[in-house]
Amino acid sequence: MKTINRRSWIKSSLFTLGGIVVAPSIPSLASGKSGFASKSVLSEVLSASPFNESRMLARLNANENPYGPSPKVIQAISESISMGNRYGHRDAFTLIEMIAEKEGVSPEHIMLGPGSSDLLEKIAFVRFMEGGNVVSADPSYMSLIQTAQAMGATWKPVLLTPDHSHDLDAMASAVDGETKLVYVCNPNNPTGSITNSSELKDFCKTVSTKVPVFVDEAYLEFLDNPESHSMVGLVSKGHDVIVARTFSKIHGMAGLRIGYIVAQPDRIKSITTKVRSTMGLCVTSLKGAIASMKDQEFLKNCRTLNAASREFVSREITSLGYDIIPSYTSFMIFPIAMDGPKFLKAMNEKGVGIRVFNIHDKPWCRVSMGTMEEMEIFVDSFKTVTT
Repeated sequence: MKTINRRSWIKSSLFTLGGIVVAPSIPSLASGKSGFASKSVLSEVLSASPFNESRMLARLNANENPYGPSPKVIQAISESISMGNRYGHRDAFTLIEMIAEKEGVSPEHIMLGPGSSDLLEKIAFVRFMEGGNVVSADPSYMSLIQTAQAMGATWKPVLLTPDHSHDLDAMASAVDGETKLVYVCNPNNPTGSITNSSELKDFCKTVSTKVPVFVDEAYLEFLDNPESHSMVGLVSKGHDVIVARTFSKIHGMAGLRIGYIVAQPDRIKSITTKVRSTMGLCVTSLKGAIASMKDQEFLKNCRTLNAASREFVSREITSLGYDIIPSYTSFMIFPIAMDGPKFLKAMNEKGVGIRVFNIHDKPWCRVSMGTMEEMEIFVDSFKTVTT
């Protein structure tokens, strides 16, 4: 069974949500079990015909924010275009200071990058130059894992629990003398599920005494009171924890490519002594990120609109007999009982783009939250295709 990263999903997993009016019983992601997995439960599925984006009525396959960037970001970027002949080092420092103040750490604890995926991969390059293994949940976001494997590392996947949270006890047990990093995506992708923050904090405190723990919080800001769920406070207390955030999701800046990590200064230096940091960022993205951090009302509005779309889709799809994993993100996933490629083709013809993953040799379908109009198109198309 082949593992797959986010880029491979884009190329070969453009599958669609589907099922029948009364869906048959399909096992959970953990198949009622938890613990170390001998092989990944998430595998690549063959794609059907390529999606024609010119006919796309509802773009729901990439977890993009349909409302962003904010008007203030657009204005800031527009005004900064004339500065495109200059490097953005000063703006990078300004943004780092803003982030440091927000997260309660010093600027030396912050590293910027063109999206959080870039930073995940840079961590993997640095940590696995001499092999070792990485422990993570399965299924989860595969960018860091895939890069680590390309560097010669091995992956120790640990199945999610039956309630789709991280099996923290099993992950702690999987750490051995060859483990170079533990990766936690919370809320998790592609499941949209969350792991209890108190339990995760205890896990991070204990495990980080042995090996760095990387916590990917790309979707954290879709939660109510996101700060209470973050692990960033552990960094300020000196724990060897790395926290990643991105401007791609709730900030609506996916195409502008900017994100950051918060970690101990020595961890930051271990990366910046090998690869450049702010040189990979353009002045327009930096100006946009600075403006977005100041526009808290826009972020609050996006959170509210995302929740409304999520509640609408959940209500409509569960009424048809499907079991959706409770989502804390800008997407949701559930199993279908229809052939994946056939379903993809039918939904493509309706102008709806979404994603399907093959988990435990069963098709699971993930739909991103768009505008309410897009979600209505999705639901209407879904009903037509599956009846």
